Amino acid sequence: MADPVLRSVHVHPVKALRALDRAEAEVRPWGLAHDRRWAVVDAGGTVMTQRRHPRMALASAEPFPDGGLRLTAPGREPLVVPVPEPSATLTMDIFDQAVETVPAGEPAAAWFSAYLEADARLVHLDAPEHRRPIDPDFARPGETVNLADGYPLLVTALASLDALNALIERGDHADEGPLPMSRFRPNLVVEGTDAWAEDGWTRLAVGEVTFRVAKPCGRCVVTTTDQTTAARGKEPLRTLGRHRRLNGKLVFGQNLVPEHPGTVRVGDPVKILD
Repeated sequence: MADPVLRSVHVHPVKALRALDRAEAEVRPWGLAHDRRWAVVDAGGTVMTQRRHPRMALASAEPFPDGGLRLTAPGREPLVVPVPEPSATLTMDIFDQAVETVPAGEPAAAWFSAYLEADARLVHLDAPEHRRPIDPDFARPGETVNLADGYPLLVTALASLDALNALIERGDHADEGPLPMSRFRPNLVVEGTDAWAEDGWTRLAVGEVTFRVAKPCGRCVVTTTDQTTAARGKEPLRTLGRHRRLNGKLVFGQNLVPEHPGTVRVGDPVKILD
């Protein structure tokens, strides 16, 4: 087998919106540059995701170098959103964690409310270096995260996807497979490993950057959402439930915490350090 390499890099400028492919990305302590610095919240300030709003998969946000966005979605005119001034804050609830964010303003709120057919606001994480700590059970003092579900980066392996798709093919929803890696919304995708090899990783290097593995990634209903149509099925949760259950969670991929800043690039060698 060839030595492992970084096959692809993905960022999600607005949490739950379409992933963007990148040839390279800067790694910051809290995640990739331009990854999940923005999110959409409802009238009560609770984060909105594909869990309840699968049509978010069809909307896209292209980041500008200064951190602003250009929003696009089916049936909506594009909207340019600048980075808001932190003159006022909005406390968002992201999985029972209160995080101070900066609201993006009424044009963005109207745009998302019309698209999602629900009261919605776009918010920006202005200071990821101190706004949101990582779960202390899996973090070191001072480590923080962007607006990802819980950890700065997610890595998945192509060999594990192939193994999962082989299991789906033998299951009772074979017509839903094979599934693409986009269902799992990773930041980094590794090629050239054995299937499920990532279960044993504790540290790895991707090019010039080293990462600590925090914990396996528990999967939710978002993985059953076709990222190109927003249609829902049963897989991969049905098969993960039968073959990949760990501590009550259905797992695929590993959550990572960077050990230092740097840049990762498609084609970088991946070395398993521990």
